[in-house]
Amino acid sequence: MIQEKSLVVYKNRPALVNSVAEKINIAVLGGEQLRVREKDVELIYPGPCALTDLRDGASDNAVSDTDDVRGAWELLEEGVVSLKELAELVYGEYTARTSWAAYTLLRDGLYFSGNIDTIHGRKLDEVMADEQKRAEKQREGAARDRFLQRLRAGDTSAGRFFEDDTPDSRRFFQEIEALAYKRADKNRALKDLGKQETPLEAHRLLLSTGFWSPFVNPYPIRFGFSLVSAKAPLAPPPDEERVDLTHLQSFAIDNAWSDDPDDAVSIEGNTLYVHVADPAASLVSGSAADIEARDRGATLYLPEGVSRMINPDALAYFALGLQSPSPALSFKLTLDDAGSIVETEIMRSFVKVSRLSYAEADAMQGESEGFGPDITRLFAIADRNLERRLNAGAVTIEFPEIHITLRGEELAITQIPSYRSASMVRECMLLAGEGAAEWALRRRLPFPYVTQEVGDLPNEPLPDLAGAYQIRRCMRPRSLSAKPGAHSGLGLDTYTQVTSPLRRYTDLLAHQQIRAFLRNESPLSEDEVLLHLAAGEAASNAAMQAERMSRNHWTAVYLSDKKGSCWDAVALERRGGRTLFIIPALGLETQVALKQNVEPNELVSLTLAQVKIPELEITFVAK
Repeated sequence: MIQEKSLVVYKNRPALVNSVAEKINIAVLGGEQLRVREKDVELIYPGPCALTDLRDGASDNAVSDTDDVRGAWELLEEGVVSLKELAELVYGEYTARTSWAAYTLLRDGLYFSGNIDTIHGRKLDEVMADEQKRAEKQREGAARDRFLQRLRAGDTSAGRFFEDDTPDSRRFFQEIEALAYKRADKNRALKDLGKQETPLEAHRLLLSTGFWSPFVNPYPIRFGFSLVSAKAPLAPPPDEERVDLTHLQSFAIDNAWSDDPDDAVSIEGNTLYVHVADPAASLVSGSAADIEARDRGATLYLPEGVSRMINPDALAYFALGLQSPSPALSFKLTLDDAGSIVETEIMRSFVKVSRLSYAEADAMQGESEGFGPDITRLFAIADRNLERRLNAGAVTIEFPEIHITLRGEELAITQIPSYRSASMVRECMLLAGEGAAEWALRRRLPFPYVTQEVGDLPNEPLPDLAGAYQIRRCMRPRSLSAKPGAHSGLGLDTYTQVTSPLRRYTDLLAHQQIRAFLRNESPLSEDEVLLHLAAGEAASNAAMQAERMSRNHWTAVYLSDKKGSCWDAVALERRGGRTLFIIPALGLETQVALKQNVEPNELVSLTLAQVKIPELEITFVAK
């Protein structure tokens, strides 16, 4: 029975009863005075006693010899005792101090279980298993303490930290690494160090200790990607009827480093052919390969490698020009004299493709022999199409582009030249997208369309790069939908993308719908197209973010040892006391505080002042 001066337990803390009424007044060890209900406390010693009876130096708990406890546990075996009997069995007496000590043993749960009225000795195998776990936990805690002590001591140079590298320290670093990759939300080491548990802080620590070098790029993994390409196998194209177009001169024109050509162009009179890789011949909707491609959204291109949305083994028989002839889905576009599409026909085909770089194609323009005449006619078609689109309100934006190469730890950034053939290929691909959209619309085929609205453009935009920046700021994001609509940015009434089914899932989805129609099979419904489109586009957006952040990372790494270097920059816009510049050689936009005013498009020399890789901060100052 609870009475004045009894010892009770309240929320696992010892307390002395001061008085008993409707509620019980207690004094908790430490001095706190509380009024509680009787059901909220447990009586462990009837008293009278004082809280000072529990103290032994600085400890609030009685300390017993392990052998005494184990002896009592062995004697108890399968018997049942009360808390009073356990105190007498272990300590030889029942006092306030020993009752609290016995309660602590019960709460500890290693040797005994139950409640204060019925205490059981736990079975041998249970005790041994828990003892092993506790020993491991104690060892783990000691190892973590040593690891944290070294970090707190500032022992963070790579050479020193790893002199006595152990499996424990590697494991703790791997836990920090998981947060840096956003595979984990928290990290105990960072918390114990008083740091924020963020990927940024984890990245900083991994770099400062040398566990990561600057050449570790965390951004693909942060966005759910890796350098491992799709694994679902893809069968070779089936044996089916195809139109033989091998008599045409077909050109796959791309950057010199491209190794997955998925489009080619041909010209015959006033007819433009755009031949596109045909993975949808084998990659059917709903298959394992289709689901994997949809989950990736796009092929991820990084300086350190490529993560493909379809199994790379399939390139051997689907990428254009890697075998002869190549299977393709060909878009036959009959054009009028103004360059508008009169008729679109889509066919499964065989084509013979010659691969050219942009530089090679530019060099062939105007030549009267070899590929020259066809290349020249393709340039003429592209020029007419661009003029047609501009007359319809199309917006063109040209910004410097760069290519980053990484070989081991040799990093290089080169500005991509402005090739005329790159614009020619782009216009041909736009014609194919326009023709495919109109073809699907006439057949009422559920289809992925691309639309875009243009914001309020300046009446008189600035020239050159500053003007391109002005216009870019006015552009609204594109939209993908199963409903057709205008793409005002391109100056087209209807548009879709169909020329990169090896690289973009939405293009592959369009091909699957086209092929279902050509085979007289049931295509996906509009609702199904929307579901596939939404999933693929979400993944594609993540891939674009991963590529953009990776590009920023590698730019920071490239500049990390170039402090004090000077770079030509073009002024784009004044923002208060700062000016936005673009450095064409790096494809990098940066804000710099300037005392003097500079005019848009003015060339200014900037000096690299600081680079912070984890923060992706690159700071320049004006001379």
